[in-house]
Amino acid sequence: MPIQEKPSKIKTIRPETLEFIILYNQLRGKAFSGNIQLAEALGFNSASSITEIIKSRQNIDPEKLKIFKEKYRDHITPAKKQEITETKPGKAVFEGIPMYEVVATASGVEVYNDINDAQPVGHMNFPGIEDCDFALPVWGHSMYPYLENGCWVALKIIHDTKILPGEVYYIEWGDYRMYKRLLAGDNPDEVIAHSDNTTEMIGNRLKYAPFVIRLEDIKKLCLVKDIHKKHNH
Repeated sequence: MPIQEKPSKIKTIRPETLEFIILYNQLRGKAFSGNIQLAEALGFNSASSITEIIKSRQNIDPEKLKIFKEKYRDHITPAKKQEITETKPGKAVFEGIPMYEVVATASGVEVYNDINDAQPVGHMNFPGIEDCDFALPVWGHSMYPYLENGCWVALKIIHDTKILPGEVYYIEWGDYRMYKRLLAGDNPDEVIAHSDNTTEMIGNRLKYAPFVIRLEDIKKLCLVKDIHKKHNH
């Protein structure tokens, strides 16, 4: 029996899909009443096609997005049109933060290449993440349920290594890259890397036990600002 290739755990969400989801949420109930009406307008066979895009992040055909924007162009928020029109020459319109599909892990046991060696697979653009720097996926279960395996995380680089105890960060130290909730250590120059998953055990010990990191050993510190969780519908 031929061995089937294991599907990728991370779904690449294209920019046009993110744009469609944002416009869908803005126009639903205004330009169209529901998914059945929208599916007919865009030429889909059933309303379930719209549901797959919105809930499961199934990528939309760029031509379908084009039809959607042309058909409902009069309903798109006027403020958005005006903002683009009045953009000063030379000022770039915010397209979103780059998404890097690198091998990230929430367990802290895998090592992957620096994001500077990778090419973005798309851009994440949601209200509230304009001050973020990039987005990475999560692999592993040590931060469950706060960070689920397969979700994408919008990150803001913290340059002064000033840590807010109790917040979740993406950190690089030594040869490791991971997501952890950082707590105040016993010494001012140390922090405790805590995992939210405290249910998995190996024998009588926590699988994801907390550990101490010296602040001076942290090479990159990024605050988790937004979480884009995958849908299991």
